[in-house]
Amino acid sequence: MDPAMVPNRDRTLLIVEDDILPAMALRDELEDGGYRVLDLTGRHQEALAAARAEKPDLALVNIELQGRDDGIALAGELKAMGVPTLFISGQKSRASSARTVAIASLPKPYRASDMLTAVDYLLAHLAGDESLPCPDGLEVFIPSRGQAEPDLV
Repeated sequence: MDPAMVPNRDRTLLIVEDDILPAMALRDELEDGGYRVLDLTGRHQEALAAARAEKPDLALVNIELQGRDDGIALAGELKAMGVPTLFISGQKSRASSARTVAIASLPKPYRASDMLTAVDYLLAHLAGDESLPCPDGLEVFIPSRGQAEPDLV
């Protein structure tokens, strides 16, 4: 997709991932796509500090972080700050069960290019633009316009 065709690509993202090599590849892909990515972190408190310093438009958060840090708890705090979260985790059932604190989940493994498409879609969706198709593999927790909120079981 041509970056000029996607109006959200001037947005700022926060990546919270404890595995540095995939985090760097993801950062590079998103920056090549026109996004600004804050410093990478794999720790809860560092992520909160970064979000307070410069509120990102979207946070990409792994569920298992360094040490005993938990991405679900982080997503709840980010949500309270007004920062939407996309879970990037292989723990699909935990991500689904935490749908009240995140807007979507893209399970691992994923390609960095798939994440770029998912981020484009989510930011457009949050802005009310539903012209982009939902990418394969992306589980969206927020309803489309005219849809009721999903049942939270």
